[in-house]
Amino acid sequence: MLQRLMRRMAVQNPIYRCSSGDEVFDFLYQEGNYQNPDLAPRPSVILLDLNLPGIDGRNVLERLKQDTSFKEIPIVVFTTSSNPKDVEFCYEKGANGYLIKPMDAQELRKIVQAFVDYWLEVNTPPA
Repeated sequence: MLQRLMRRMAVQNPIYRCSSGDEVFDFLYQEGNYQNPDLAPRPSVILLDLNLPGIDGRNVLERLKQDTSFKEIPIVVFTTSSNPKDVEFCYEKGANGYLIKPMDAQELRKIVQAFVDYWLEVNTPPA
């Protein structure tokens, strides 16, 4: 649904979706199905769900922020969890933002638009 929303918003940045924590690492380290750099370019921002199958989003966040190759890539958590412990954990581990997925489609569109406006259009990422 997120990809469809971004397409409707005419997001110019290419969007790559990983459906598990293991796939995130394959993508970023260009392993498995992603050994070609053209298939797995370096992301300018990572939108991360905490509830990924396999290696969950908490572990993905922690590992990426400890890796000197990836720690400067902004990671915005986008999850259903409003648990203050999850929010605190994510910021302690280096998350650059935390967005709670709403149930309402209109509210989801607003949040995704705010993400796109800031992270993909206004923000200046490191070189």
